[in-house]
Formats: sequence, structure tokens, C-alpha cells
Amino acid sequence: MNYTSSALRHGYTNRILSVDLTAGSVAVLPLEPRVRDFFIGGRGLGLYLLHERITAETRADAPENPLIFSPGPLGGIPQFPGTSKCMAIALSPLTEIPGVSNFGGYFGAYLKYAGFDALAVTGLAAEGTMIVIDGFRREVTLRPLPVADEVFPLEQAVVEQFLSEGREKKDIAFLTTGIGADRTAFGCINSHYYDAVKPVDGVKGLFRTKQAGRTGLGSVMRAKKITAIVVLAAFPRGDNPYGAADWERVKQAGAALHKVVKDVDPQALQMHLKGSAGLISFMNKEEYQSLPVHNYQHGSHPQAGQICGKTYAERLFDHRGMDGCFPGCNLRCTKGGWVMLTSGGHCGRRVWVDGPEYETAAGFGSNLGMWHPEFIMEANWHCDNYGIDTITTAVMMAFLMECYQRGYLTPEDADGFALVWGDEQAALQFIHDLAHGRTELARRAGRGMEALLSWIAEAYAKRTGLPDPADELSRFAMQTKGLPFSLYRTHRSLSMQASYAAASDIGAHHAAAWLVKVDLLGAFPTFDDKARALITYPRVRLGNDNLGLCKLPWVDVFNPDSMKRGGQDVYINPASQELYADFYNGMLGTSLSWQEIFARTDRDINLQRVLNVLAFGDKTAGHDWIPDRAIGPTDDALYDEEKEYNDRQLAAALEKPLAAVAAMDTAAKRTLLMQHRKEELAKLISVYYRERGWTNRGIPTRETLEQLGLWDFLSAEARRRIAALAA
Repeated sequence: MNYTSSALRHGYTNRILSVDLTAGSVAVLPLEPRVRDFFIGGRGLGLYLLHERITAETRADAPENPLIFSPGPLGGIPQFPGTSKCMAIALSPLTEIPGVSNFGGYFGAYLKYAGFDALAVTGLAAEGTMIVIDGFRREVTLRPLPVADEVFPLEQAVVEQFLSEGREKKDIAFLTTGIGADRTAFGCINSHYYDAVKPVDGVKGLFRTKQAGRTGLGSVMRAKKITAIVVLAAFPRGDNPYGAADWERVKQAGAALHKVVKDVDPQALQMHLKGSAGLISFMNKEEYQSLPVHNYQHGSHPQAGQICGKTYAERLFDHRGMDGCFPGCNLRCTKGGWVMLTSGGHCGRRVWVDGPEYETAAGFGSNLGMWHPEFIMEANWHCDNYGIDTITTAVMMAFLMECYQRGYLTPEDADGFALVWGDEQAALQFIHDLAHGRTELARRAGRGMEALLSWIAEAYAKRTGLPDPADELSRFAMQTKGLPFSLYRTHRSLSMQASYAAASDIGAHHAAAWLVKVDLLGAFPTFDDKARALITYPRVRLGNDNLGLCKLPWVDVFNPDSMKRGGQDVYINPASQELYADFYNGMLGTSLSWQEIFARTDRDINLQRVLNVLAFGDKTAGHDWIPDRAIGPTDDALYDEEKEYNDRQLAAALEKPLAAVAAMDTAAKRTLLMQHRKEELAKLISVYYRERGWTNRGIPTRETLEQLGLWDFLSAEARRRIAALAA
């Protein structure tokens, strides 16, 4: 299909590309101003497009489940740091509620340059299909391309095909996944882009990858028989190439944030050297106990220095080139390096690994009791090559290891196979088995944490003749709404517990409200502060997802001018937020404060909750909870490991002298502490519901939705469901 060109205006093309794989048809749809201005873009627009195309009966594996990509109006503008983000949205095969995942690279920007604010793919192809969006020829085609088992050989095949047609590497951005997305419900999508300056074997240039990892959207892509989605495009040229209302204001805001990054990062987190893996040292601090070790049982470990950012920076990361996932971002946190594979079909081969990010480094490192960064990088590469989410894979492996540790699972149950803390080769073997579905254990794990837990409980009861231990297993099966936790131990952060439980509506992920670090630093000293943060921080974090922006230049580079903003939460970095507001207003021609800009995020936060209500009904609030392990010590020995801290907290809760509490029996103390923490968490969730304008069962009221202006955008089915349940 050919289409006409469309100049960018205020960062928008005002068009949506719709592909129906079943019919083999392509259509260009208008992005109505009413929808555009309300949902902004990115996550918000994607959720609305999803809502339009599904009902409460739509399942994640149905052809009708749309796979949507939406970059946002501020994405792809290199004059400002961190404009690389694009959102992937669909019903999640892991959770059966809307799944959302952001990813970097050039894909979202190129999609916009080619002429579209979003891509929505529905239907099911008859064979492996490559969607090609050619921004040079203004043409969209569906080409047959056999489905490949592995991502990196597929990457090479896609690149060679377009090079043979006379295209240039710098003009190609594309998405893929692999066989692991077929065999699991948590497939990831790889976003490939060309890094023209990274030196490789004496020459410059390397295709690199970022991932849309969470919620199994790679599995949706694979189910539709999409082999690759390719965009061919070039950066717009001219005096005001992105159609800004005030281009000078945009450039000035970008220059100001560039200076903050340049001045602050080398003296602070040093992300240009360590990437996000530098966070391991902070979370591992003795006073924070927030680095997950052995399936979140412990919060720090003396060997954590072996897998911290400093180790990667000094030994493994290749610092040559710019290391940004999009031009114009001087944070340079996209780190990577070379490693020799020790397992699998590519054993003995030296490969480039993009990463690890903090989540992967902690997931395959401390949480599995693995202390060799080369192992972590190899596990990272295999997951990317197979197309499976590193976070989900690692957290499920940690759960399995604890099941072996506690005798709930034995080699007898798993064809002689065992996963043990620190056994690197067994861990790698499990990743290969998982991706290919080779064993019953791997196949059950591929269905997700809840299915795996049920299988282990059944096997244990059958083997021992004892009662089904599912309730006990659920205490340390680290998931919420079916989504395994990202890698933060939350015993000392009540606000992060509530974030995982309720504020993150896709499941236990940190994207919505990553409160753990600033909570540990003392940002929320009172209960009211914590409740307020559950509203204000998701507005900013998810608001960035709507705009097409990376959060790291805001959240991980503290602007020293923020200390001068009296009466504001300095931890939300208000001085940098003002620069984001300048960027937004300069592009869109508005005159809003940063608080007003991000308050609009309440619209899509409520839309996500409405969509969850369509799936969960009157059980919605029951899904807003976390396992006991995320709340506190699940056995007496774990209480005693942090006895001093736990005793102090319990003494304050009971209003008793510390000496009297210290003299109590550990089992009694642990019971009382867990009861207190659960009561505090339930209270905080209740306050969060109230502040959101939801019922005490977590249902948005019609009044709330009307005040936001969202009611008019809801389907008749959604209105009926909300009216019935919120009554």
C-alpha cells in the first residue's frame, strides 16, 4: 500500500497505521484531535487503541488482540536527552490484562518519521510475515519471511536483505523475537538499531538491541506469525523539522538538561560508565537491605561487589563510542561488552551483549546466588537471542531454587534435574530448556509463575502424600497479577510494597512508581507522604511513557537547582521537571506547569484500571496484594538475620520498650511484625484507592471518570461494568 507524506506538526503526524494480518490489508487511519489531545500518545494512546479493539471476552491469544506500538509526541527529537522510548501494548498472555512495555532504540522515532503516531496490528498471518514500513517510498508491504528460532541470526538475515536492496544500515530499525516467545507466555520483543560509532574488529558499526521485555508481548508477536517489523526512515531536516510551536524553546530546554547530565552524572551515579548496573551497590547497602538475594530472602550479600557496576565498568563494558540508544542523549547508559559463551548451540563463540541492566544483573546475579558477571552477561544474551524476558525468567528460576532448597521440588519431580543456588551451568541449561520447551518443568515454567506453582504443589502432594502446599508456596512466589517482581526487596519500603501491589496495574513492575530508592533516602517520612507519592510519582513516570521519553535523565541525574525549590518534593527533581515542561510547551504550544502536564496521566491510569476491571470484575481488589516475602520475614531465621531493625520497628508498633521486645520469642515477634506490616500495607492501599477516587474495592467511580473526562471515551460494555461494580 502506498500513502502520502505527512509533515510533523507539534510532534504528531496525526495518523495511525492499521495492519490486519488475517485479511492481508493495510489502512491509514486519522488520529482524531479529540483522542490525540486527551490521551497524548505513547502508553495512553496505546491503551485507548487497545480498549477500542477488545471486549471483556477477548483473550491474549485471540487474533483480535491488537499489538500496538506508540512512541509519543516528544519521542525521536534528538535536541533533548532521552527521547528514544516507544511503548508496546497488548493483552498480556502472562496476566490476561493489558500488558505494557517500553523500549528504546530507533524504532519509535523512525515510525514517526515514516508518518505514523502509532501502529496497530491485528489478525493472524498464514505464514511468517515481515511488515515493512518504508518512509522513503511511502509504502507499507507485507512480505513472507520464515519464522526463525533465534533472534541474532534473524537480525543478520533482515539486515542483509535490505542491504541487498541498496539500503543503508543507518536507515533500518526493526523488531524481532525468537523461539522462546513461542514456548513461553513471557516472550520479549527485541528493538534493533544501528550504532554507527561502536568499534568492532577494527571497523565502526554494530547493530544493537533494546527490549520490550515485560508482560509477554513478544509472545503476542510470535502468535501472530510476525517475523519482523521493519521501518526504513531518515531524520527530518529543516529549520523546525519536528513541527515545534517554539523550536528555540525546545532547543534551549534540551541544552539545559544536557548540561545537567554532563555536570552531574560523572560526580554521581556515573551511568556513562556503569549503566544502570551501578544501582546494585546502593541496594546492597547494609542499612537498606534491598538487593534481592536467594529469591528475596535476604537483602544484601558480601559478594555483591563482584557483580556491581564498578566491576562491569572496569572489566567488561566496552566504553568506545557514544553508548546512547538514541542520538542526542549524553547520559550514555546503554552499556555492553563481549563475552565467550559456555553453553548452548553457540558454545565457544564470542558475542556482543547489550547489558546487563540493573534488573538483569540482580536477577541472574544476587537473586540466584551467582557472583560471576560473565555468567550474567551470557544469560542475558541467551534470553535476548531466544526472545524471553530476563526479569521473568530470572525470578521464576529463583522461585524454583527455593522450592528445591525447601524440599517442595526434587530431582525426582523434574527428570533428574535440579536448580541450586550458585549452579551456573544448571541455570544456563534451564534457559535453553525453557526456550525450547524440552522438559515438563520447562513447559510448566513457560506458562508463568502461577501455573508453575500449581504444578509443583501437585507434584509435592502426590510424592509425599501431604496436603497441597500451594498456600505456603505462594508466600515466596514473587508475583502480582501473574507478573513476576522486578528486582527490589521491599521489606524496608512500605511505599514500594504498595506500588507493586496496587499502583502498578500491569503487575509487579517498577515502571509506574519506582519509590524504593527515594523512600530509603527518607523522602516519605510519614504515612501521608507515602500515600501522596503513590499518586504523584506515577503521574511523572507513566507521563514520560506517554510522551516518548526515557526516565533516566530525570530520575537518575539529580539537578542541584532542585534544592532551591522550596515547598516542593525535592526528590521528584522539580528543577529538571521544569525543563521537561519547557520541552513540552515548546513542542505543543501550550503553557502548562510540569504538575499540570503530568496530572493528565491520571486519564490513562484510570483507563488501565477500567480495563483491569473488565478482566477481574468484583475480584479486582483481590489482585492488589503482594506475597508475604515482599512484606517481611517468612520464617524465624530470616527475622533474626535483621533482628535489630525488626525489633525496633515492632517496639514502635507495639509502643513497648525495645528491651522488652528483644526478650520475646522470635516466632511471636515475627507473627506480630508481619501482622503490623500487612495492616499498614492494607491501610495504604485503602488510602490510595480513596485518593484515586475509587471504591474500597478498587473500582473507579463514574463520578471520577466523568471528572477526568474519560467516561465519554469508554465503550458501552465498560460503562455498564463500572456502573454495576462501583454502585
